[in-house]
Amino acid sequence: MFSLSSVFRILTTLVLATLALGGTARAADWPRQISTDGSQVTLPAQPQRIVSTSVTLTGALLAIGAPVVASGATSPNNRFADDQGFLRQWGAVARQRDVKRLYIGEANAEAVAAEAPDLILVSAAGNDSALRLVEQLKAIAPVLVVGYDNRSWQQVVELLGQATGREDAASQVVADFDRRVAELKVRLQLPPQPVSAFVYNPATRQANLWTAASSQGQLLESLGFELAALPAGLETGHSQGQRHDILQLAGENVATGLTGQTFLLFAADAKEAEAVRGNPLLAHLPAVKDNRVEALGAETFRLDPYSANLLLDRLEQRYAKP
Repeated sequence: MFSLSSVFRILTTLVLATLALGGTARAADWPRQISTDGSQVTLPAQPQRIVSTSVTLTGALLAIGAPVVASGATSPNNRFADDQGFLRQWGAVARQRDVKRLYIGEANAEAVAAEAPDLILVSAAGNDSALRLVEQLKAIAPVLVVGYDNRSWQQVVELLGQATGREDAASQVVADFDRRVAELKVRLQLPPQPVSAFVYNPATRQANLWTAASSQGQLLESLGFELAALPAGLETGHSQGQRHDILQLAGENVATGLTGQTFLLFAADAKEAEAVRGNPLLAHLPAVKDNRVEALGAETFRLDPYSANLLLDRLEQRYAKP
């Protein structure tokens, strides 16, 4: 089985080996144009000082050995984040590489400018999006806006590899993960299908359901899981802009929308799983009645190379054939 520390070691070894074999781009490869979500960014030279305003995107940069010098952060010391406000699955790596915390929560253009970046990353959606500051940030350095709600984490890694001149490292990280998925798929004894994969909030009893466009949904489908369909006409909500990766279920629509025979809980440990089992509005659902409610770990709220490997660990532990 892979532990959190072993995932760090594997990814770090892969990146260092790739770079030693010529993973960095040559000067002749620049300038280059990067196209994302209908826009185009020209990068005059290979970035040497990258600032990520998105705590979600930072993990992908670290995994490919990109020179990220500073990152936005989320609230520190909670289930998802360490004392820096960096996501737990890669917080130790960020500390080893002296990545500076820019701010907590809302983006700050002055803090970004102070780091003298030559590339700034902005997420296109989510609570960590700094879209409203893009025009200000463009006055500092080239800005690359990346949607992670409509891409798998592998696609994000490959895009960032192209933008940073670390295509070889990105390809290696993705290939090794895909190889692990293929090896695990043949050994899985899948639970009753289809599955409802979601994030559950015990306080509000709301559920954010992962769609087939989400990294989480794509990973599950690659392993052979079938995502449960919503009933026709069911009203769902969106948050943090018009995201493609989640559908919000609230009130009576939670029970109506969770149609899976098995529940896979993301961003969840035993406490959240018990809250789902203890919700009287869900007690009649087959997944709850038959105790098919599985918590897949707190760090699975945002998938990157680190958390995706940890997710495979948990699926292997729970569903792999003996």
